Amino acid sequence: MSEPIRVIVSGGGTGGHIFPALSIANAIKTLQPKAEILFVGAEGRMEMQRVPAAGYDIIGLPVAGFDRKHLWRNVSVLWKLWKSRRMARRIIKDFRPQVAVGVGGYASGPTLNMAAAMGIPTLIQEQNSFAGVTNKLLAKSAKKICVAYEGMERFFPKEKIMLTGNPVRQQLLACKLSRAEAIEKIDFNPIRPVVLIIGGSLGARTINESVMNNLERIAESKVQFIWQTGGYYFEDIKQKLAAQGCPANLKVTDFINHMDEAYRAADLVISRAGASSISELCLLGKASILVPSPNVAEDHQTHNAMALVNKDAAFIVKDTEAQEKLIPLALTLATDDASLKRIGENALAMGLPNAAQVIAEEVLKLIEK
Repeated sequence: MSEPIRVIVSGGGTGGHIFPALSIANAIKTLQPKAEILFVGAEGRMEMQRVPAAGYDIIGLPVAGFDRKHLWRNVSVLWKLWKSRRMARRIIKDFRPQVAVGVGGYASGPTLNMAAAMGIPTLIQEQNSFAGVTNKLLAKSAKKICVAYEGMERFFPKEKIMLTGNPVRQQLLACKLSRAEAIEKIDFNPIRPVVLIIGGSLGARTINESVMNNLERIAESKVQFIWQTGGYYFEDIKQKLAAQGCPANLKVTDFINHMDEAYRAADLVISRAGASSISELCLLGKASILVPSPNVAEDHQTHNAMALVNKDAAFIVKDTEAQEKLIPLALTLATDDASLKRIGENALAMGLPNAAQVIAEEVLKLIEK
């Protein structure tokens, strides 16, 4: 390859789409430092800030998702889709990519659909165990489909599927602290178990309420908790804790800057069941209680969680039952060393390291062909 390769990466909307996209782009640049990579996202969505911050150019399309509850509103959605397809065609003609990569999200639909129509090979990456609508539609014309779970032939042509796993934040695997050192850094006792509670960067209302409703139980236990509330809920929770009293064995923060150290300290993790979170838990071999969010398309977080639960690699608590069951279950599990070891080892066995590099290599193979 004498000329620099040119790759379009499209998708976004949430961190679960954006992070894998950036990881794949970085892996391509590692293999081909002169590669030219252009992102195509959706106007007004998270990728329009995150991608430039990571050092890549991005163009936004006016595409939006269909409103399934108010069908009459989809007239404007259809117009935006038509306009996005025209824009995608112009972007592809100007940039002249040799391959297009889709990671899911609104923008990947018109971009990869148009790329395939113009004879450009496409690769899609599906993060979840239950395929999204956009990727199911794009699969017909895709040359390669990279997935994170077994059994995805339910959604995609079997001969196109490659089990690669989801790219994760590499710094999580590079923590040099021991468990005891990580625990002592947050002024906890390394002899006692630690539970890490994370609900995503914005937080999770149900998980937060489950903690607030069980403060007395937590205070009476020997278990230590690191609780990331999310920025949206932090001030309200801080005021309530000031009024009610915060247990000494509960550390509260809006955001954890050193997630690698928090994971290292944790014996048990309470988390939503987004694809990126689950991939991190598996690669780190962490026992977890998953509380799938009910506010996602096609309930894919429940499908993600059950992929682990069915292999005895995690526990699950329904969102509707969390306030009653979550903290009592965590307190029981945190002191059950045998269960923590078994669940963690089973999760680790499901981890697929080097996903970004494997996907990047597949991208380059499509260009060579």
